Amino acid sequence: MPRLLRATAFVHELLRAHLRPGDRAIDATCGRGFDTMLLAECVGEQGHVWALDIQREALESTGQRLKDAGLESRVALLEIDHATLRQHLKEPCQAVVFNLGYLPHGDKACVTRPESSKAALIQALELLTPKGIATVTVYAGHPGGREEADVVDAYVRKLSQEHYAVCHYGFVNQVNDPPYVYVIEKR
Repeated sequence: MPRLLRATAFVHELLRAHLRPGDRAIDATCGRGFDTMLLAECVGEQGHVWALDIQREALESTGQRLKDAGLESRVALLEIDHATLRQHLKEPCQAVVFNLGYLPHGDKACVTRPESSKAALIQALELLTPKGIATVTVYAGHPGGREEADVVDAYVRKLSQEHYAVCHYGFVNQVNDPPYVYVIEKR
């Protein structure tokens, strides 16, 4: 019998099943580079990944992880606010990944914000190809996290079912506000 997966493991399994060599993907909040590395592995040598973050520390950590794995040629690192992603990215993609909150083991005062995350999500959905997916891992347990979660929750619940399918995955009986995931598929 399969076991229940943590939010990040669930997202990784979903991305592995969804992405193919030659695909394009965006890591809208690259953090320490774990999602970026997985995306780079999935899209293969002919694919491409754009990894965004506003923190130089995140980009350096991600860049080192990619270099150590020999995957740096597949990824463009962009020091930008995810809310401006359409100003920098124009190509359609098959997947976009968001991890909201703060950089693990980083400055906990530097967090994603409700309105910028919503703006980034709107722009990311515009870039998705039909059958493309966006994953949004929501961390509500830090200061400001609940407000951001409420904005994201309200937005995704109002997406037209004619254009998007939205799934919610997360544990409901755990303490300390465990992360949960929205998976959005463009029809």
